[in-house]
Amino acid sequence: MGKRYYCDYCDRSFQDNMHNRKKHLNGVQHHRAKKAWFDHFRDSAAILYDEQAKKPCRKFLQTGNCGFGPNCRFSHMSEEDLANLKRQIEDERQHCENPGDRTLPERSIEEWLTRRGKKRLALSSERVLDDNKDDEGNHTESGVPQQLLSIPDLPPSLLPPPPGGWKVKINTEWG
Repeated sequence: MGKRYYCDYCDRSFQDNMHNRKKHLNGVQHHRAKKAWFDHFRDSAAILYDEQAKKPCRKFLQTGNCGFGPNCRFSHMSEEDLANLKRQIEDERQHCENPGDRTLPERSIEEWLTRRGKKRLALSSERVLDDNKDDEGNHTESGVPQQLLSIPDLPPSLLPPPPGGWKVKINTEWG
């Protein structure tokens, strides 16, 4: 049967030889799939620039559908979509220019780990650490930074323990 070549962009596989691979990689379908993949990672300013340069698609404006889809050479964005995109770009620009204007200061993971280490050291040596310094409202009860909990679909091993702690059975048999 021989080796098979799998194209991640097109989600296709075919027999791997020089002729087939060259034919596929130079094909229109592969170029379109590759362009669509890289368009997912474009920044908002580049998308806005490209969409403003295009004329609006008449077919899309009349029916809400266009047979060419993402390959259409005309713009499928409404004036409202363009305004939202401009607003998003302006928000990103302000966020980059004024990082100190945030309402909640974000801590780095390293800072959290050092404070956690200090707390554990203080608790192990029977000293009580003043929690008023460290309580800024962005920690949960378990002491995990809120930015870690905002990640969707965390595996169970990375989730904080339940409020009452883990229930441990004394007579647990392993195996």
